[in-house]
Amino acid sequence: MTSETQQTDAVTAEKRNETRNDDEPNALRHLVKGARVVLWDFDGPVCRLFAGHSAERVANDLASWLESRGLHGLFTETERTSLDPQVLLHAVDRRHPGSDLVAELEERLTQEELRASGSAMPTPYADPLIRTWTAVGSRLAVTTNNSPRVVREYLASRGLGACFAPHIYGRTQDLSLLKPDPHCVNRALNAMGAAPATALLIGDAPTDFLAARAAGVPFLGYARDEGKGRLLRDAGATAVVDSLEPVLRVLRR
Repeated sequence: MTSETQQTDAVTAEKRNETRNDDEPNALRHLVKGARVVLWDFDGPVCRLFAGHSAERVANDLASWLESRGLHGLFTETERTSLDPQVLLHAVDRRHPGSDLVAELEERLTQEELRASGSAMPTPYADPLIRTWTAVGSRLAVTTNNSPRVVREYLASRGLGACFAPHIYGRTQDLSLLKPDPHCVNRALNAMGAAPATALLIGDAPTDFLAARAAGVPFLGYARDEGKGRLLRDAGATAVVDSLEPVLRVLRR
């Protein structure tokens, strides 16, 4: 390859990158501008719930508790090694829907989440973004697979409860309605009298994107690392940020 050809290719690549970088802020501005109602997933976009209280340990404890009750072999190998308490809860509910076992396991997980909320780490820029969105007149709700008790406790500790109250829609006894089912999203929209197109859902998992898509709500992915970003894009999300800072910057403009 000649040096002239290499230079041409470099210029072409640079222009392509400039175009992509220009498009991304435009897409973000469009999402922010159209959001009259902002639906937040909780663990991820608002805070890292298990930052100081290991989700891996919680998942292992729940699995060990089930096995102590003679429920060996309840999980597949993938489920057992997922290290995600929500995955284990889903798995038990699929095999024993509506049972006392599921209700007890859900309460155990809620208690672990409540303990974790005391050491949860706020997501960078989440607090000022929440307050700014409230100040400019948008209405906010939480739509999460976590317990609503945990959400309320965490928001109160940060002085953010009034930004969301009373619109906190979390895990119920019917675990089949957890995201990716759009149930909590639709509950929020109905309670707030909002059309799906006027809302925006901020989430960090493919289940958030799928719930938003099923409800017809625009979606903004938050990915604090490359792996989460890849999962979101593989699921179909096109607008993904690795920080909430550019969202706050767009909103303040």
